[in-house]
Amino acid sequence: MNRPILTLLLATLLTAPLARAADNQLTDQEKKDGWILMFDGKTTAGWKEGSKDMDPKHVQDGALDVLDQTVYVAHYDRKFADFHFSCDYKFDKGTNSGLFFRIAKPNDPGIGRGFEIQVLDSYGKPTDRFACGSLYEFMAPTKQMAKPAGEWNHCEVICVGPSVKVILNGEQVIDADLDKWTQAGKNPDGSKNKFKWILKDMPREGYIGLSFHDKGKNCWYKNLKVLPLDKK
Repeated sequence: MNRPILTLLLATLLTAPLARAADNQLTDQEKKDGWILMFDGKTTAGWKEGSKDMDPKHVQDGALDVLDQTVYVAHYDRKFADFHFSCDYKFDKGTNSGLFFRIAKPNDPGIGRGFEIQVLDSYGKPTDRFACGSLYEFMAPTKQMAKPAGEWNHCEVICVGPSVKVILNGEQVIDADLDKWTQAGKNPDGSKNKFKWILKDMPREGYIGLSFHDKGKNCWYKNLKVLPLDKK
């Protein structure tokens, strides 16, 4: 995809908020555009805990709760390269979860793990590279947009090639070019990260996943949907 088309595509996506359907459904326009519903609100169809189907116990009142899932990151069993992802989430006070993208190898501790957009109870706290909405370890959100624990947040992630954009509760908070990360353990602004691999070299296709960190802490996800952009 050449740069002028990429620029136009991203501008269109960022200035055209999604029309909202009923929970865990697609609007007629979304169906026409090619959106994929990743969760129907009733079953865990399509979701995996490692090589096993996700336990149906995680479905609660029309949402997926990652509490006590058997793997660090559960994943949707289809790979995506360029895409527009959308979901809603809410969490308990003090919860630490995350949205993972381009997972080449589920639960790989190395470069195949994918990158994470942080889901964290950081309401009212200063923003940093670990705050809700951050490109975890790599880039802080431009402002703190997380809602208080117990309230639903709306998150969208748009990935096209090296471009990663995050919109949290209607505000774009991340605009990253992965090609700018050229050294392991170091971010373009000079800050350090813990990873021994280079973000620029991460696979540009993979699964989408939901992580579970803290025992006893719930994080619920609903309205999970994705629009593949590869064939646009």
